Amino acid sequence: MIDKIIRLAVEEDLGAGDITSENIFAASDKADGYIYAKEDLVLCGVNVARDAFLYVDPAVKFKALKKDGSFIKKGEKVITLSGPAVSILAAERTALNFLQRMSGIATGAKEAAAIGKKYGVMITDTRKSLPGMRKLDKYAVRTGGARNHRMTLSDAVLIKDNHIAAAGGIKNAVAKIKARVGHTPKIEVEVKNLKEVKEALACKADIIMFDNMSPAQILECKKAVAGRALIEVSGGINLKNLEEFCRTKPGVISMGSLTHSVPAKDLSLIINFKKK
Repeated sequence: MIDKIIRLAVEEDLGAGDITSENIFAASDKADGYIYAKEDLVLCGVNVARDAFLYVDPAVKFKALKKDGSFIKKGEKVITLSGPAVSILAAERTALNFLQRMSGIATGAKEAAAIGKKYGVMITDTRKSLPGMRKLDKYAVRTGGARNHRMTLSDAVLIKDNHIAAAGGIKNAVAKIKARVGHTPKIEVEVKNLKEVKEALACKADIIMFDNMSPAQILECKKAVAGRALIEVSGGINLKNLEEFCRTKPGVISMGSLTHSVPAKDLSLIINFKKK
């Protein structure tokens, strides 16, 4: 799966070939260089970047100076490269795109996990990942220290608002799941108000997701749950308001913002050409 992602990304960028570099450099021209951080970040995607360079040309020599999960200060080198100049340039943008996005996710996840830890709250991602990039996005979340929610729809039962509407209510939706799925999977129900919280409790839901509630609403609904189900809070939560929600002390906070709108971190490649 990861190999396919890298192949598609390289082919998307390279097209029929780099007509600029191929007409400036000969195939025998060599280069060396390094990738460095232009801002503080949590590094992620080193092996993916390596595979992008090696997919373009196995002759490229790639050396990681830092590992995924390392805190990197502005100006610090993370990777060195050497090999055919045209090959390094052909893979440059794809490799940096992976590194920048994944490091952005890991950096945000580390900040979020640290806030959650202060209050004993588990921080997770959601399925709001870049299409085709979910495994890499979720790996970056773990690298930063946060946790993964469902990887796919088959991983867990999560009854959401559209399921509830189609089934004719929470009670009917839960009953259908229990009748067809069996007794082993946990059942999570998404709710938006106190009335629905009480319905989910009556159905003995294992996990209740408070969706798009304010901290005040969360505290009110939390009293009604009284420890009878695990509480997950989700909807509209980002690094700026996360601590406010953590103070309500649910069991889990899931954040789509960890992956759906993450700012990429700035890394750059500096190359020294050795034209013959």
